[in-house]
Amino acid sequence: MSNVQQVIEQAWENRELLKDPETINTINFVIEELDKGRLRVAEPTADGWQVKDWVKKAVIMYFPIRHMETIEVGIFEFHDKMRLKTGYKDLGVRVVPNAVARYGAYLASGVIMMPSYVNIGAYVDSGTMVDTWATVGSCAQIGKDVHLSGGVGIGGVLEPVQAAPVIIEDGCFIGSRCIVVEGVRVGKEAVLGANVVLTQSTKIIDVTGAEPVEHKMYVPERSVVIPGSYTKKFAAGEYQVPCALIIGQRKESTNLKTSLNDALREYNVAV
Repeated sequence: MSNVQQVIEQAWENRELLKDPETINTINFVIEELDKGRLRVAEPTADGWQVKDWVKKAVIMYFPIRHMETIEVGIFEFHDKMRLKTGYKDLGVRVVPNAVARYGAYLASGVIMMPSYVNIGAYVDSGTMVDTWATVGSCAQIGKDVHLSGGVGIGGVLEPVQAAPVIIEDGCFIGSRCIVVEGVRVGKEAVLGANVVLTQSTKIIDVTGAEPVEHKMYVPERSVVIPGSYTKKFAAGEYQVPCALIIGQRKESTNLKTSLNDALREYNVAV
Protein backbone atom coordinates (compact mmCIF):
# COMPACT_ATOMS: atom_id res chain seq x y z
CA MET A 1 0.00 0.00 0.00
CA SER A 2 3.00 2.33 0.43
CA ASN A 3 3.49 2.40 -3.34
CA VAL A 4 -0.18 3.28 -3.80
CA GLN A 5 0.17 6.11 -1.31
CA GLN A 6 3.24 7.41 -3.14
CA VAL A 7 1.37 7.56 -6.46
CA ILE A 8 -1.53 9.41 -4.81
CA GLU A 9 0.76 11.92 -3.11
CA GLN A 10 2.63 12.63 -6.36
CA ALA A 11 -0.63 13.23 -8.25
CA TRP A 12 -1.83 15.51 -5.45
CA GLU A 13 1.22 17.72 -5.97
CA ASN A 14 1.09 17.52 -9.78
CA ARG A 15 -2.45 17.32 -11.20
CA GLU A 16 -1.08 16.74 -14.71
CA LEU A 17 -0.51 13.18 -13.51
CA LEU A 18 -4.28 12.69 -13.45
CA LYS A 19 -3.97 12.04 -17.18
CA ASP A 20 -1.50 9.21 -16.57
CA PRO A 21 -3.00 5.67 -16.81
CA GLU A 22 -1.04 4.44 -13.77
CA THR A 23 -2.40 7.28 -11.64
CA ILE A 24 -5.96 6.71 -12.86
CA ASN A 25 -5.71 2.99 -12.13
CA THR A 26 -4.30 3.69 -8.67
CA ILE A 27 -7.10 6.09 -7.78
CA ASN A 28 -9.67 3.57 -9.03
CA PHE A 29 -7.97 0.90 -6.90
CA VAL A 30 -8.25 3.06 -3.77
CA ILE A 31 -11.96 3.71 -4.35
CA GLU A 32 -12.58 0.00 -4.90
CA GLU A 33 -10.77 -0.79 -1.64
CA LEU A 34 -12.93 1.78 0.17
CA ASP A 35 -16.06 0.32 -1.38
CA LYS A 36 -15.18 -3.16 -0.12
CA GLY A 37 -14.12 -1.96 3.33
CA ARG A 38 -10.54 -3.17 2.94
CA LEU A 39 -9.32 0.41 3.30
CA ARG A 40 -10.70 3.18 5.52
CA VAL A 41 -10.20 6.93 5.68
CA ALA A 42 -9.83 6.60 9.45
CA GLU A 43 -9.55 3.63 11.76
CA PRO A 44 -9.11 3.00 15.49
CA THR A 45 -5.64 2.13 16.77
CA ALA A 46 -4.10 1.58 20.19
CA ASP A 47 -3.22 5.28 20.21
CA GLY A 48 -6.66 6.50 19.11
CA TRP A 49 -8.15 7.14 15.70
CA GLN A 50 -5.71 7.45 12.81
CA VAL A 51 -6.75 9.50 9.77
CA LYS A 52 -5.20 8.65 6.40
CA ASP A 53 -4.99 11.99 4.58
CA TRP A 54 -3.77 10.34 1.40
CA VAL A 55 -6.95 8.29 1.11
CA LYS A 56 -9.02 11.48 1.23
CA LYS A 57 -6.79 12.91 -1.48
CA ALA A 58 -7.60 9.90 -3.65
CA VAL A 59 -11.33 10.48 -3.14
CA ILE A 60 -10.97 14.15 -4.10
CA MET A 61 -9.01 13.28 -7.23
CA TYR A 62 -11.54 10.61 -8.19
CA PHE A 63 -13.98 13.36 -9.19
CA PRO A 64 -11.89 14.96 -11.97
CA ILE A 65 -11.06 11.60 -13.58
CA ARG A 66 -14.76 10.71 -13.85
CA HIS A 67 -17.12 11.87 -16.59
CA MET A 68 -20.77 12.83 -16.39
CA GLU A 69 -23.14 10.06 -17.41
CA THR A 70 -26.82 9.25 -17.26
CA ILE A 71 -27.78 6.53 -14.78
CA GLU A 72 -31.20 4.91 -15.12
CA VAL A 73 -32.69 3.00 -12.20
CA GLY A 74 -36.17 1.81 -13.14
CA ILE A 75 -38.30 4.91 -13.69
CA PHE A 76 -35.64 7.14 -12.06
CA GLU A 77 -32.90 8.96 -13.90
CA PHE A 78 -29.73 10.50 -12.50
CA HIS A 79 -26.97 12.50 -14.16
CA ASP A 80 -23.71 12.41 -12.26
CA LYS A 81 -20.01 11.54 -12.31
CA MET A 82 -20.31 8.89 -9.61
CA ARG A 83 -21.55 5.33 -9.84
CA LEU A 84 -24.16 4.05 -7.40
CA LYS A 85 -23.42 1.18 -5.06
CA THR A 86 -24.87 -2.17 -6.18
CA GLY A 87 -25.01 -5.82 -5.13
CA TYR A 88 -26.80 -5.31 -1.83
CA LYS A 89 -28.16 -8.88 -1.65
CA ASP A 90 -24.67 -10.36 -1.79
CA LEU A 91 -23.49 -7.80 0.76
CA GLY A 92 -26.26 -8.72 3.19
CA VAL A 93 -27.52 -5.14 3.31
CA ARG A 94 -31.20 -4.21 3.43
CA VAL A 95 -31.96 -1.17 1.27
CA VAL A 96 -35.46 0.31 1.29
CA PRO A 97 -36.58 2.05 -1.94
CA ASN A 98 -35.27 5.62 -2.29
CA ALA A 99 -32.18 4.85 -0.24
CA VAL A 100 -28.99 5.69 -2.13
CA ALA A 101 -25.33 4.92 -1.47
CA ARG A 102 -22.49 5.91 -3.73
CA TYR A 103 -19.89 3.48 -4.96
CA GLY A 104 -16.87 3.93 -2.70
CA ALA A 105 -18.95 3.86 0.50
CA TYR A 106 -18.67 0.71 2.60
CA LEU A 107 -21.79 -0.91 4.05
CA ALA A 108 -21.18 -3.97 6.23
CA SER A 109 -23.47 -6.98 6.37
CA GLY A 110 -26.53 -6.31 8.50
CA VAL A 111 -26.74 -2.60 7.74
CA ILE A 112 -30.27 -1.31 7.11
CA MET A 113 -30.81 1.76 4.95
CA MET A 114 -34.23 3.33 5.10
CA PRO A 115 -34.76 6.10 2.48
CA SER A 116 -31.43 7.78 3.21
CA TYR A 117 -28.06 8.67 1.71
CA VAL A 118 -24.48 7.46 2.25
CA ASN A 119 -21.70 9.31 0.44
CA ILE A 120 -18.39 8.12 -1.02
CA GLY A 121 -15.64 7.28 1.46
CA ALA A 122 -18.04 6.64 4.34
CA TYR A 123 -17.76 3.49 6.44
CA VAL A 124 -20.91 2.03 8.03
CA ASP A 125 -20.35 -1.04 10.20
CA SER A 126 -22.56 -4.07 10.83
CA GLY A 127 -25.95 -3.88 12.51
CA THR A 128 -26.32 -0.14 11.99
CA MET A 129 -29.63 1.46 11.02
CA VAL A 130 -29.53 4.54 8.78
CA ASP A 131 -33.08 5.74 9.30
CA THR A 132 -35.38 7.78 7.07
CA TRP A 133 -33.83 10.92 5.53
CA ALA A 134 -30.63 10.45 7.52
CA THR A 135 -27.43 11.35 5.66
CA VAL A 136 -23.92 9.98 6.16
CA GLY A 137 -21.40 12.39 4.66
CA SER A 138 -18.23 11.60 2.75
CA CYS A 139 -15.59 9.77 4.81
CA ALA A 140 -17.73 9.65 7.99
CA GLN A 141 -17.06 6.60 10.17
CA ILE A 142 -20.08 4.88 11.72
CA GLY A 143 -19.55 1.97 14.12
CA LYS A 144 -21.42 -1.26 14.81
CA ASP A 145 -25.03 -1.34 16.05
CA VAL A 146 -25.50 2.42 15.72
CA HIS A 147 -28.96 3.93 15.22
CA LEU A 148 -29.04 7.10 13.15
CA SER A 149 -32.62 8.30 13.67
CA GLY A 150 -34.84 10.12 11.18
CA GLY A 151 -33.35 13.24 9.67
CA VAL A 152 -29.93 12.90 11.30
CA GLY A 153 -27.15 14.74 9.50
CA ILE A 154 -23.68 13.23 9.81
CA GLY A 155 -21.29 15.67 8.16
CA GLY A 156 -18.76 14.75 5.52
CA VAL A 157 -15.24 16.01 5.11
CA LEU A 158 -12.87 16.01 2.15
CA GLU A 159 -11.10 19.34 2.36
CA PRO A 160 -9.02 20.46 4.09
CA VAL A 161 -7.43 17.03 3.90
CA GLN A 162 -5.98 17.36 7.42
CA ALA A 163 -9.48 17.60 8.90
CA ALA A 164 -10.71 14.53 10.77
CA PRO A 165 -14.00 12.94 9.71
CA VAL A 166 -17.02 12.63 11.96
CA ILE A 167 -16.76 9.42 14.01
CA ILE A 168 -19.73 7.71 15.64
CA GLU A 169 -18.46 4.78 17.67
CA ASP A 170 -20.15 1.42 18.35
CA GLY A 171 -23.56 1.24 19.97
CA CYS A 172 -24.48 4.93 19.77
CA PHE A 173 -28.03 6.19 19.49
CA ILE A 174 -28.31 9.46 17.57
CA GLY A 175 -31.76 11.00 18.05
CA SER A 176 -34.03 12.57 15.46
CA ARG A 177 -32.74 15.66 13.63
CA CYS A 178 -29.35 15.63 15.32
CA ILE A 179 -26.46 17.20 13.43
CA VAL A 180 -22.88 16.02 13.98
CA VAL A 181 -20.26 17.74 11.80
CA GLU A 182 -16.67 19.07 11.58
CA GLY A 183 -14.83 16.04 12.93
CA VAL A 184 -16.75 15.59 16.19
CA ARG A 185 -16.33 12.13 17.74
CA VAL A 186 -19.13 10.47 19.69
CA GLY A 187 -17.85 7.80 22.09
CA LYS A 188 -19.17 4.26 22.37
CA GLU A 189 -22.81 3.77 23.43
CA ALA A 190 -23.45 7.50 23.85
CA VAL A 191 -27.01 8.72 23.38
CA LEU A 192 -27.84 12.04 21.75
CA GLY A 193 -31.37 13.34 22.33
CA ALA A 194 -33.39 14.87 19.51
CA ASN A 195 -32.02 18.07 17.93
CA VAL A 196 -28.56 17.97 19.48
CA VAL A 197 -26.13 19.92 17.26
CA LEU A 198 -22.41 19.21 17.59
CA THR A 199 -19.83 21.25 15.67
CA GLN A 200 -16.16 22.04 16.13
CA SER A 201 -17.05 25.03 18.30
CA THR A 202 -19.95 23.52 20.26
CA LYS A 203 -19.43 23.40 24.01
CA ILE A 204 -20.25 19.94 25.35
CA ILE A 205 -20.84 20.46 29.06
CA ASP A 206 -21.13 17.69 31.65
CA VAL A 207 -23.57 18.97 34.26
CA THR A 208 -23.88 15.78 36.29
CA GLY A 209 -21.45 16.87 39.01
CA ALA A 210 -21.14 19.79 41.40
CA GLU A 211 -19.18 21.77 38.80
CA PRO A 212 -19.57 21.80 35.01
CA VAL A 213 -16.93 19.96 32.97
CA GLU A 214 -16.46 21.12 29.40
CA HIS A 215 -15.52 18.98 26.39
CA LYS A 216 -14.79 20.01 22.80
CA MET A 217 -15.34 17.83 19.75
CA TYR A 218 -15.81 14.69 21.85
CA VAL A 219 -18.76 13.10 23.62
CA PRO A 220 -17.48 10.65 26.28
CA GLU A 221 -18.63 7.03 26.15
CA ARG A 222 -22.13 6.21 27.42
CA SER A 223 -23.05 9.89 27.88
CA VAL A 224 -26.68 10.96 27.61
CA VAL A 225 -26.77 14.33 25.83
CA ILE A 226 -29.52 16.91 25.25
CA PRO A 227 -29.59 20.36 23.61
CA GLY A 228 -28.86 23.29 25.90
CA SER A 229 -27.76 26.92 25.85
CA TYR A 230 -25.54 29.31 27.79
CA THR A 231 -25.32 33.07 28.05
CA LYS A 232 -22.64 34.82 26.01
CA LYS A 233 -21.78 38.50 25.98
CA PHE A 234 -21.62 40.37 22.66
CA ALA A 235 -21.11 44.05 21.87
CA ALA A 236 -24.86 44.36 21.41
CA GLY A 237 -25.71 42.60 24.65
CA GLU A 238 -26.08 39.14 26.18
CA TYR A 239 -27.63 36.32 24.17
CA GLN A 240 -28.22 32.59 24.45
CA VAL A 241 -25.81 30.42 22.45
CA PRO A 242 -26.47 26.71 21.77
CA CYS A 243 -24.48 24.03 23.57
CA ALA A 244 -24.89 20.34 24.41
CA LEU A 245 -25.48 19.13 27.96
CA ILE A 246 -24.38 15.76 29.32
CA ILE A 247 -27.09 14.97 31.85
CA GLY A 248 -26.29 11.38 32.76
CA GLN A 249 -24.88 8.02 31.78
CA ARG A 250 -26.39 4.91 30.27
CA LYS A 251 -26.65 2.32 32.99
CA GLU A 252 -24.59 -0.87 32.81
CA SER A 253 -27.57 -2.87 34.08
CA THR A 254 -29.82 -1.79 31.21
CA ASN A 255 -30.08 -4.11 28.23
CA LEU A 256 -28.37 -2.29 25.36
CA LYS A 257 -31.10 -2.98 22.82
CA THR A 258 -33.78 -1.38 24.98
CA SER A 259 -31.60 1.30 26.51
CA LEU A 260 -31.22 3.12 23.19
CA ASN A 261 -34.62 4.66 23.82
CA ASP A 262 -34.93 4.02 27.55
CA ALA A 263 -31.72 5.89 28.37
CA LEU A 264 -33.41 9.09 27.30
CA ARG A 265 -36.77 8.29 28.85
CA GLU A 266 -35.07 7.64 32.20
CA TYR A 267 -34.09 11.33 32.15
CA ASN A 268 -37.47 12.42 30.74
CA VAL A 269 -35.88 13.58 27.47
CA ALA A 270 -37.44 13.40 24.01
CA VAL A 271 -36.08 10.78 21.62
